[in-house]
Amino acid sequence: MKTFEIVSHKIEPQQYADMVLRPEAGAVTLFTGHVREWTKGVKTLYLSYEAYIPMAEKKLAQIGAEIEEQWPGTKTAIAHRIGELAISDIAVVIAVSSPHRKAAYEANEYAIERIKEIVPIWKKEIWEDGEEWIGDQKKKPGGAV
Repeated sequence: MKTFEIVSHKIEPQQYADMVLRPEAGAVTLFTGHVREWTKGVKTLYLSYEAYIPMAEKKLAQIGAEIEEQWPGTKTAIAHRIGELAISDIAVVIAVSSPHRKAAYEANEYAIERIKEIVPIWKKEIWEDGEEWIGDQKKKPGGAV
């Protein structure tokens, strides 16, 4: 198990929280992103994720380094799952520890936004009546970015 990794198996969040827990950490935030059933009024059956694994893991590590630089004293672990994921499966886990809670919360939110910006992971949404590759994960409803 690596600190920054792409996996094809079920994610166990506690393993990543344990990676960042240390005596000087007063806070650990743990974010899990799950496959939801409804998106913009359309029922999702499942999602399929693909990634360019070597580059994706390198970019996840880059995000960890950015976090350590911006929030000194933090430690981060991130995993993203690829393959077919059912409703409620965990697609991503981000664990951040820091001496104080505010930095842990801010760094965790920063991590998910950066993942959507720079990590080569692609999501295919499969619905009851069709499917679509989502290339821009930061795209907002209605086409606005």
